[in-house]
Amino acid sequence: MPPRADAAENRARILLAARDVVSEADGLGDIRLNEIAKAAGVGQGTLYRHFPTREALLLEVYRRDVDEMCDEAATLVRELPAGEALARWLERVEEYAWVKQGVFAAVETTMRADATEHSHHRIGEALDLLLTAGRAAGTVRADVDPRDVVLLIGYLSNLTPGERSARAPRLRSIVLSGLRP
Repeated sequence: MPPRADAAENRARILLAARDVVSEADGLGDIRLNEIAKAAGVGQGTLYRHFPTREALLLEVYRRDVDEMCDEAATLVRELPAGEALARWLERVEEYAWVKQGVFAAVETTMRADATEHSHHRIGEALDLLLTAGRAAGTVRADVDPRDVVLLIGYLSNLTPGERSARAPRLRSIVLSGLRP
């Protein structure tokens, strides 16, 4: 039985508020469930009915971000030239990386492994779609595969919050240059 419309709306608002809090937090101590509930316009009881633990909420934020980001790859390939689609998608990956850092700082190792498995599969599929389109358009080297790109964008996990706005675009540009034939 699908959830009631108001329950589904509450869940969506909670996830949106949690994503905002996680992306703005400097660390685990900055993530407060009462702040998330207030920002979502729900009581703490409603938040806990949907997400019984902070880890459950943060993992759902992470999974949702991965799914949205990976689903966006198909849209970008349809609507933009292949090279621009890849560049835009890498920008989206940067946004996702900030959320990922906050979530991974807050969850236990066993939960982290489950989230990582989910994201690696989806990200690999999205990258394969983008790289295939790029090769067909002549904007991506023939010898590049999704794992190559995952390793190249590992820089995202090493950026401090103060470096993000200056370094991330420059590093993305370097990666994109390296992917060109």
